[in-house]
Amino acid sequence: MNVTLRFRAGQATFCRRSLIISKRISLVALALPFLGAPLRAETHANLQSVTAVGTSAWSGSYPFTVTGVLLTDPDEMLDSTPNFQPASAGTMGGEWQIAVQAVLAGDRGGTTCWIGQNYAIRRPPFDDAFSYSNEEWAAEVERLNHDPATGHAFRKGDLVAVTANHSLFYGGKRNINEAHDKDPAADFIISLVISNYGLPAPEVISLMSVMRTNDNNAATSEDIFDVTCATGGEHWQGMRVRITGLTLVDTNGWNPTNLWNNRKCTVTDGEGRFFTLRHPRYSLAPAPTNRFDALGVFTQESGSGVQGTNGYELFIQQVLPADDAVLAIADRLVVSWPGSLSNYRLLGADWLPATNWSPVTNQPVLVEGRNAVIQDPSEAKKFYRLERVQ
Repeated sequence: MNVTLRFRAGQATFCRRSLIISKRISLVALALPFLGAPLRAETHANLQSVTAVGTSAWSGSYPFTVTGVLLTDPDEMLDSTPNFQPASAGTMGGEWQIAVQAVLAGDRGGTTCWIGQNYAIRRPPFDDAFSYSNEEWAAEVERLNHDPATGHAFRKGDLVAVTANHSLFYGGKRNINEAHDKDPAADFIISLVISNYGLPAPEVISLMSVMRTNDNNAATSEDIFDVTCATGGEHWQGMRVRITGLTLVDTNGWNPTNLWNNRKCTVTDGEGRFFTLRHPRYSLAPAPTNRFDALGVFTQESGSGVQGTNGYELFIQQVLPADDAVLAIADRLVVSWPGSLSNYRLLGADWLPATNWSPVTNQPVLVEGRNAVIQDPSEAKKFYRLERVQ
């Protein structure tokens, strides 16, 4: 059965995703008492909204709760091993981070949640009492790794609610965090809504969707930025995507043992566009030498706390065989393209160059993993292209 549940949090009303199995409905009901009331429901889209120059446009209040699916396990992005260091060392020590993607109706995008151990390096007068001891840090990581009501160990694919008392804008996105304050009043709380809810299907894109051709000018950025979030990097910020047709330019960062800043590799689509992949803390096997697709979390690390019009990258979680969006035309006048490109439609024109591409009316069927359209032999002299649709 299909049921849509509505819950009220303070003055805001929001809908959880339609649930198919009655067991899931009972799990949501069990999770609600822990969330407490009243709490203000926030959307990822609103939390991540930006101005025309890439600064944060969010003007909400605390506390708030966002709901979404965990895209990462707690240990695959950063190393949370306790490592207290005095502020004079200038290192954050242990760090913990997850990514959560929106699933509620009307919401889009995702949010990163982060904490660090040695906050003293960010808080004048740099008193080491501002940092977590190793024992305090281990307890904090344990708290965030488990649902407080059931003890469930969080893993990617879980549907969770994150209640935040603080957040900071940095690197082009607003992160839920403790604002460098270890006081329990600054904690954010992760609550389980549905265990093993399932990962969202990745949206399939190419570098053409997020990058311009390199102009060989180091002073300019090729990242496609759209303040409306309708296109470019902001459209996929915080979401699970599959980027097609990539080739590695360098492999220096293809190493799970490297530190965060050293786990970066450059890729190209072979058409003058370049992009950054960031390796996880687990092995992805040897670096691919041929074209491949990369599946992971589309995020942003501009390196600046005041602007966010560039620095988009993919936190890669899986390497897949290249699924190029190249049309294949067989002898039987069958036009086909990868079945993973469900958000594309086929257009046709009689001549090139063409200014009037028309949708092909024959509906595609899925054949051996590819969308296929059988055309009449009279269409032998015709040109085709794919168009992405929302």
